[in-house]
Order: sequence, then structure tokens, then C-alpha cells
Amino acid sequence: MDGDQALTTTLFLLVVLLTVAITFWASRQTKGAADFYAGGRGFSGVQNGLAIGGDYMSAASFLGISGAIALSGYDGFLYSIGFLVAWLVALLLVAEMLRNSGRYTMADQLAFRMRQRPVRTAAATSTVVVSIFYLLAQMVGAGALVALLLGVDGEAAKNLTIFVVGALMIFYVTVGGMKGTTWVQIVKAVLLMGGSALIVVLVLAEFGFNLSDLLGTAASNSGKGQAFLEPGLKYGVSTTSKIDFVSLGIALVLGTAGLPHILIRFYTVPTSRDARKSVLWAIGLIGTFYLFTLVLGFGAAAMLTSDKYAEVAASGGNLASPLLAEAVGGGEGTTGGAVLLALISAVAFATILAVVAGLTLASSVSVAHDLYNSVGKRGTATEAQELRVTRIAACVIGLIAILLAIPAQRLNIAFLVALAFAIAASANLPSIVYNMFWKRFNTRGAVWSIYGGLISSVGLVIFSPIMSGKGIDPNTGKNLSLLPTSIDISWFPLENPGIVSIPLGFFLGWLGTVTSREPTAEERYTELEVRALTGAGAEQAVQH
Repeated sequence: MDGDQALTTTLFLLVVLLTVAITFWASRQTKGAADFYAGGRGFSGVQNGLAIGGDYMSAASFLGISGAIALSGYDGFLYSIGFLVAWLVALLLVAEMLRNSGRYTMADQLAFRMRQRPVRTAAATSTVVVSIFYLLAQMVGAGALVALLLGVDGEAAKNLTIFVVGALMIFYVTVGGMKGTTWVQIVKAVLLMGGSALIVVLVLAEFGFNLSDLLGTAASNSGKGQAFLEPGLKYGVSTTSKIDFVSLGIALVLGTAGLPHILIRFYTVPTSRDARKSVLWAIGLIGTFYLFTLVLGFGAAAMLTSDKYAEVAASGGNLASPLLAEAVGGGEGTTGGAVLLALISAVAFATILAVVAGLTLASSVSVAHDLYNSVGKRGTATEAQELRVTRIAACVIGLIAILLAIPAQRLNIAFLVALAFAIAASANLPSIVYNMFWKRFNTRGAVWSIYGGLISSVGLVIFSPIMSGKGIDPNTGKNLSLLPTSIDISWFPLENPGIVSIPLGFFLGWLGTVTSREPTAEERYTELEVRALTGAGAEQAVQH
């Protein structure tokens, strides 16, 4: 092992040891289900805002978006805009009201005035599916990162990396619970913002802090000229790609308010005021970070050599930020380049570890709390039994994510996350909005909305160019779809299903409600409304 790889490996191990130490410390503070699921509702608004930022600023943001900008210019930056605007929807629609009216999971809020078993089953199913899609993106990012850093080649090495990340995330969840996961996310948010700010300052310094020079050089080096700085390079090629862009935008803007691992973060604060404060802190943090991605992406296009730029393209854009860090540090073979490459990659690895822990926690808690206790045991399971099932579910979900991530390594991770957003917006958001704002909404409406949005979004992805029909990339020789080139089942032309599946989820929620003869539980709705607006009784159980 040479000096550069030794440095990289050391930083990696320090990050992992830090997060493991935090997890062990948190495990000693975790006494029961309230601590394990919601951190005892003991985090301040600032702490939870940092943790939300840590949860949200995933490998997709740090690696995928900067890569999308480096390869597609203006159109790549649209991801950043969509992810940021989405927080306004989360703040206005769900943050405070969800915190006030739920307990541990999204299904708590839905089941408050509906029949427990069908609603909780649907909500838990949706939570697990969305979480697994999001997990895929993080695992793919981990494989790409470690292969670059440790100089390992071949599929076996990447697959082993994915397995190690999966094992670590299972450890964080089963040992540390929400307290451990939250503190890992806070540390990771600080590291990510600090590392990103350092690279941004160094990139801007190269161009005399003149953003215009940076953009001009990026456009020139990209080989695409002025088109690199204008809309349409990726999404303006055809009518289909324009519709695909609209579909992507809808999914990004509406998806955050339906992401399970973001929704459960609102249960970790003691008051509704802290819920609002945590979202405001998160918006500030995330907004600053997405401005950083602008410099990171265009900086990669401007500063990387043609060979390195080709390496970014071959990785689907995922290596733009690490290779840019190496370039601003002095380039390949220099001590400065090795230090910055190791630093940024270690931060990105911490990012992946924190996000996968949050995702696994959200889905495993839903399996144990909603499916096992509320549906299977009808609310009679003890806390110890429920926590044991949570840990078993974390192991199973982690294993599924590992097995699915291995064949998905060819895809850009920002795009994989966009799919998770589309599914969350289609399956979760309609039922949450209807439940909080429509008195007549009932069990059938909730079940139809969740399953309809879930099945349509996942089904359309299966029959989209993502799965088959894209053919071979002439530059890399790699298959651009997941299935072999001999299989083509892509009758749905769009890569993002949101423009169809999100309206369908809302429509089915309405249709299921108006065609049901279930009496409207007006008293339960009034109680839910009071609780959502005031926070009265927020910590009480929502079983009935």
C-alpha cells in the first residue's frame, strides 16, 4: 500500500471508528421504545435541524448532483433546485402537523381516525419500498467511492464494499437506535459542510473568486460550449425529454414531504415550535449546501483534465466531487491532492453511513411498530418484543438493499434518489395531505391512494428505459439499462414516473373515499385537527 492509499484508509477508519463510538455511547442512553424510535423526543430544534440536514444531504446530493452538473451543466443543477424547493412543501404541509399528530411512524397519523390493520399494512409496505430505493443510491455511491480511493478494481471489490456498508448500517440501527443515528447525522452534517466549503473556496480561488470565469471555463472544457450553461442540454432534446423533466421536477418538489426517514425526524423534538425551528435550520443548511454543488459541479467541468473528466462520465458522474478535490489540492500524485481526495471521500463515506442508518431505522421501525405490533399482535406486544422485531427487520432490509444495489451500480445515484422521491410523492404524500385536510377521507381512500401510487410508480419504472431498451453507451461500452440488451420491455417512455403516478395517487385517494360507505368519523377528525394544530396529546398513543 502506498502513502496515498494509507492516508485514505486511515481517514476512512477514523470516520468509521468515530461513528461506531457514537453508536455505543447512544446505546447506553437508550432505555425503551420512545428512546429507540424517537430519541426520547429530547433533541432541540437546532440539533434536529442539523440531523435533518445530515439525513437529506445524501450521497446523491454530494456525489450525484455535482456529477450531473459536471456532465449536463444547467440541467444538472435543476436537481439542486428541486431538492431545495421541496423543503418549503415539507415546512408548509407536514412538519409541525405531523409531529403533533403522530407518535413514531407515518402510519400512526393515518390510523388515528381509520381502521388500523389495512392502513398500517399499506403505510408500512410503502415505507419499506421507498427506503430500499433510497438505500440503493447510497450503496452505489459507496461502491464507487471506495473503488476510487483504495485503488481496487473489479466488481468483486465494489460488491464487498456494498456489503460492508450494509453491515455497518445494520449495526448503527440495531445498537444505537434513533439517538445513535441522530448524533451520527449531526457529526456528518458538520463534516460535510466543512469539507464542501473548503473545496468551494479553493475552486473559487483558482478563478479569482470570479464565478463568470468559472462558468466560462467549464463550458469551454465540457466540449458543449454555451449550451452547457443553458437549459435543454439533457432535458430539451425531444418532447419526451421535456415531459420527463416536468415529471422529475414534480417528484423532487413533492417527494420530500413523503420520505419516511425525513418524516420520523419530526417525532424527535419535544415541541411543535422545535419542529418548525428544525425545518428552518435544515433549509438554511441545505440551501447553502446546494449552492456549493453549483461550484463543485461546474468546478469539476472546468478543472479536471480530459482523462479525469472521462472517468467522471464513466462513473455516471458519481466521482466528480472526489476528483475535483484531488485537482484543487495539486492533482494526482501530489500530497495535497491525496490529502483532499482522502478527506472529501471520507466525508462522503460518512454521509453514506449516516443516511443509510436513517433509512434502515425508518423502515424497520415501521415493520415492527405497524406490521408486527399493531397489525399482527393488535397492539398487545411488549416494548421488548417490538424492539427485537425492529432489529430483525433492520437486518432483513439491509440484506435486501445489499442484494439489489449490486446490479444497480451503473446508474447515477442522484437519479436513483429521484425515483425514491417519485415513489414517496405518489404513495405517501396524497394520503398524508388528505388525512390532515379532508374530513371525509377514510380507510378505503387511504389504502387505494397508498397502494395505487406505489404500484403505479414502481410498475412504470419497471417498464421504463431505466430497466431496458437504452442500449450501449458508445463512449464506455456499458449497458445503459439494468436488464441485458436482449430484453426490451420499455413501453413507458419516461424515466421518471411522477407526472403519471403522483396525480393517480391523489385521484385514487379521492375515488376510494367517495365510493366507500364507511361512515365519516367526524369526532376523530376534529380531535386529529386539534392535535395537529396545537400539539395537545402529541405523545399519547394513537391506538384506538
